[in-house]
Amino acid sequence: MMLTSRTKNLYQEVILDHNKKPRNYRVIDEPTHSAKGHNPLCGDRLDLYLTVSDDNVIQDVSFVGDGCAISKASASIMTTLLIGKSLEEAHEMFDGFHDLVTGKSEDDKALNNRLKVFAGVKDLPARVKCATLAWHTLNAALENKDEVTTE
Repeated sequence: MMLTSRTKNLYQEVILDHNKKPRNYRVIDEPTHSAKGHNPLCGDRLDLYLTVSDDNVIQDVSFVGDGCAISKASASIMTTLLIGKSLEEAHEMFDGFHDLVTGKSEDDKALNNRLKVFAGVKDLPARVKCATLAWHTLNAALENKDEVTTE
């Protein structure tokens, strides 16, 4: 994915907006799934909460925590995209996002456009863990693990 200067600026604005005004930044009172995530490299921490229906559809998802702009924006965008998705779709989104930010795949056609704002992270290896923290925490929650780190 080739990024023009104009596109990079737009992507930076999206990340900054989600950092300043994160969506779904709250605690769900009685989640069916939850996990704590920690990135020891930079200190990012987040708690993720999900309500999953009996037919394995994500009804609600939220997070709280402290972290850098990339970490918080990634969590914010992730939560907006997961509501209404099946657990299988959530795992597919994780795989696509992880491949995008680690540079394992240039084929990002299956990804939601809002996730593509993180394409440049692959050029900043120390920031990959920031971008993927929420996603690894999602996997931990869905696997009924209490806590996960990016190390």
